Amino acid sequence: MAGEQLRWDGQTVVVTGAGGGLGRAYAIFFGSRGANVVVNDLGGSFKGDGRGSTTMAEQVVQEIKKAGGSAVANYDDVVNGDRIIKTAIDSFGRIDVLINNAGILRDISFKNMKDQDWDLIMKVHVEGAYKCAKAAWPYFRKQKYGRVISTASAAGLFGSFGQTNYSAAKLALVGFTETLAKEGLKYNILCNTIAPIAASRMTATVMPKEVLDNLRPDWVVPIVAVLTHQSNTTETGGIFEAGAGHVAKLRWERSKGALLRADDTFTPGALLAKWSDIEDFTNPQHPTGPNDFMELLERAQKLPPNPKAQELDFKGKVAVVTGGGAGLGRAYCLTLAKYGATVVVNDLADPQPVVEEIKKMGGKAVGVKCSAEDGEKVVAAAIDNFGRIDILINNAGILRDKSFHNMDDKMFKQVMDVHLRGTYKATKAAWPYFLKQKYGRVINTTSTSGIYGNFGQANYAAAKCGILGFGRALAREGKKYNIFVNTIAPNAGTAMTATIMPEEMVRAFKPDHVVPVVLIMASDKMPGEPTGRLFESGSGWAGETRWQRSGGAQFPIDVELTPETVKTVWDQKIANFDDGKADHPDDPNAGTEKIMANMSNTSKGGDNSSSSSGETDYNKAIEEAKKAKAEGTEFTYDERDVILYNLGLGSQRTELDLVFEGADNFHVLPTFGVIPQFSAQAPYSLSDIVPNFSMNMLLHGEQYLEIRSFPIPTEATLVASPYLVEVTDKGKAACVVSGSITKDKATGKELFYNESTTFIRGSGGFGGAKNGKDRGAASRTHTPPKRNPDKVVETPTSPDLAAIYRLSGDRNPLHIDPEFAKVGGFNEPILHGLCSFGIAGKAVLQTFGQYKNIKVRFAGTVVPGQTLQTEMWKEGNLVIFQVKVKETGKLAISGAGAELVDGGKAKFVAPDIWNCILEDTVDPMRDRSQPAPIEHQDEQTFDFIIIGGGTAVSVLPARLSHSLPQHSILLLVEAGLYRRSEKLISTPGLSAKLLGNPSYDWNFSTVTSARTVWTGSGVSKREKELELWERLGNEGWGWEGVKGYLRRFQTVREVPAGREGKGLRVVSPPSADGGNDGPIQASLP
Repeated sequence: MAGEQLRWDGQTVVVTGAGGGLGRAYAIFFGSRGANVVVNDLGGSFKGDGRGSTTMAEQVVQEIKKAGGSAVANYDDVVNGDRIIKTAIDSFGRIDVLINNAGILRDISFKNMKDQDWDLIMKVHVEGAYKCAKAAWPYFRKQKYGRVISTASAAGLFGSFGQTNYSAAKLALVGFTETLAKEGLKYNILCNTIAPIAASRMTATVMPKEVLDNLRPDWVVPIVAVLTHQSNTTETGGIFEAGAGHVAKLRWERSKGALLRADDTFTPGALLAKWSDIEDFTNPQHPTGPNDFMELLERAQKLPPNPKAQELDFKGKVAVVTGGGAGLGRAYCLTLAKYGATVVVNDLADPQPVVEEIKKMGGKAVGVKCSAEDGEKVVAAAIDNFGRIDILINNAGILRDKSFHNMDDKMFKQVMDVHLRGTYKATKAAWPYFLKQKYGRVINTTSTSGIYGNFGQANYAAAKCGILGFGRALAREGKKYNIFVNTIAPNAGTAMTATIMPEEMVRAFKPDHVVPVVLIMASDKMPGEPTGRLFESGSGWAGETRWQRSGGAQFPIDVELTPETVKTVWDQKIANFDDGKADHPDDPNAGTEKIMANMSNTSKGGDNSSSSSGETDYNKAIEEAKKAKAEGTEFTYDERDVILYNLGLGSQRTELDLVFEGADNFHVLPTFGVIPQFSAQAPYSLSDIVPNFSMNMLLHGEQYLEIRSFPIPTEATLVASPYLVEVTDKGKAACVVSGSITKDKATGKELFYNESTTFIRGSGGFGGAKNGKDRGAASRTHTPPKRNPDKVVETPTSPDLAAIYRLSGDRNPLHIDPEFAKVGGFNEPILHGLCSFGIAGKAVLQTFGQYKNIKVRFAGTVVPGQTLQTEMWKEGNLVIFQVKVKETGKLAISGAGAELVDGGKAKFVAPDIWNCILEDTVDPMRDRSQPAPIEHQDEQTFDFIIIGGGTAVSVLPARLSHSLPQHSILLLVEAGLYRRSEKLISTPGLSAKLLGNPSYDWNFSTVTSARTVWTGSGVSKREKELELWERLGNEGWGWEGVKGYLRRFQTVREVPAGREGKGLRVVSPPSADGGNDGPIQASLP
């Protein structure tokens, strides 16, 4: 039961950025609990461009006062922190709590980032927090009481694409606050960091309304309240994530690591042989400071020499090392040169002695004397002298150690500029070359002081932790370009550390003992995940460091959360890492998944940390949901919806049967069958059948569609009835299979049956069945044969395709809003999985004919504008297929199959094209009141005929079972045979109107290499060899236009691999009376 209400009577709380969002919620809360509140807000926009309301802070003040509270407004920029604190002292005589909340966003990809984007973020987030804390510190020390909250984010903790500046700043605040916690403890100044996710002016630009509604700032306030209350006497230096009723604590976790003898045999090759020890977290440490390197060195020296191993080879690589004139940098330079690299040695002092050492070794090197902040000059030396840059080791640094109380602004800025801004500048200069080469290796240098904080190093800790945040974000941007970014926290005796280490330790901790792990990071040989990692090393030891997160507490979102409730579960849940629920988040999605997962947690079920109602029996709920019957949801569509869907799959204007309702063969593509189910109301709720459900954690894994009635109407009212098929427990996730039967309302006939398989992350572990039942075709996974595909269809997607497809019903902002896509962990909006499904289904249909069912597994994402390759294998009545992204070679759809109707020999009805044939090729005997039947025949049969007479040309399906006039030019070509070379059959100098339609005007340049066969009125030979070399003119439709028209007959097929450009054997079999005017046939020789 919650205890006595927490209050701040007589205390003064300063909140920066309090005009809206979280800051406003903090201010109003503390005002309601007796505190005097200084409401600081500059009134600018969330982008920091100065636009905004200057009355925001005053409005919050008036709201507090109307409720009976005490508050004053302050409009200063946070870099003028002394003025903000002065407002508190002048108005209320003291300051007790400082909440550094002010922030802005300047999201932009690293390649497009300008120095202004970087500097403004650092100014507001880091410098502003430093200036406010620095101004408040003397008062805290004097009164021996203070509480500080710094605001980080998931972007800072894990790195976020397009936010290298923001990620760096937010993690810099972690190192800064950890140091303040250590310095302030003896003065009862407790300092903690919060990583909130809450609706604000910033997040409103990147999250949809339905998510923002559950991310009210009210969910974060109670955690901050507990941390800042005087009853908190022990919790300091902590890092907490909070939002939507979820609260958890994070701490660092260090692996056991690999320990080798620290002598000349400690090489990169020797360390690679023991790499598994580096990744071994079976007996981890949870440190608040560096490893015991003296003890490690003593143990290392007792080990035998390290066995010889195959060493790294850097021949042909150009490496740039900042701060390379001494210490660690010198060791890196010499060892890189030893292993074959060409080295650019940068140092603010003289780099030339190291350059000469390398040259004496027989290596290549140049020196660049300048600050690392002059990154353009450093990188230019590599390009000017060696034409490229492959490796960048950001090692330059300085120390300006001083207790926070005695630190001045110059000391803080100097360290931030050299370490963090210097790392940014050098990397920014190298980035365009890395992108162009599609290769780069970046090693950034942090410190245990940055990771864990260290007394007297608030500036250094902020800069070094900021470097880690920068590197993690950059790793996400660089990965797809083969640019890997990793971070090292070295322990070595150098000129810099000589100012803080005893002389004997400086001599013992040789820089050489750090080099092996750094060179492995600079190579192509690092095992496991190649980018975004953090290692610590020294004294012959190397280990990996990562986050550990407690299972935390999950509070129901339909019950107001209070600080008193949070306090009751603090030790048992929030700060408990030993209850078996802790995990290791390593990306922004993992960082926020528990927050998102808690959005469905209500007082009626789920994990209610504030009640004792017991756990939900999800297995029972699943069985009850299976029995539930849907009422059925109507879905009405017409020709417009059909056309919109077809266009959403990339159909072209020339494919009239898909985009023109007046076309004779206008039809809907069969994969349209997935659309009605998505608006249907299910008779159960996902939040009732799996724990921790959140839409944000849901992944569409598989889709099965069965077409139960042909033809599919182009307009109708349907009724879709969903039901639950099964739910399986995959440990960390739940797998839910939902079925849906769709009927024609008018006839009651079943038209479609769907099964959708979704994986819901964070919703497993409820004790359900591990494996699902065999459901025949719906659950089958198809393995492609071990041969080249029988057919491959390439489909370029338009950059605007997702914007069109979403209008068919799936309006998830993930597919259209770049900012929301970033929140989802994607670099840019991605194509709907069911759009790729539809494109593949279209390829199967147009290649092999109609199918009665189709099943796919979604294997990867597609970016609109990429090209999809549908690879198909025909195995009897089954078409096995998969879809690859041409640009990346990665699978978008795997394990897919479609079962053909009657083996693919489905009958189609041809439009009455005889009315369109020009000149004297019309068959006057045909009954035009009846359509001409077309039957799909053997794959070796060609698909259409080009018929020419004089200057006229017409196109007919080769399947038409009619005799053609003798005196026409008869040429056969397989659709797609000349697709890759853009060629078409024609006669010399041909100019004609296609099918009698003036809008289809073809103008061909003179064809000189064509051979015309079977001209005249008599053909005595039954077989002729025809070699085709044709050239399409500069004007007209071109080959894509021809194919677009021919698709009306459902006869376009790809040429078999390897048959391009081969001769055709043309056969004119005899007619019934023995003449040569029988039906035309053709086959590949």
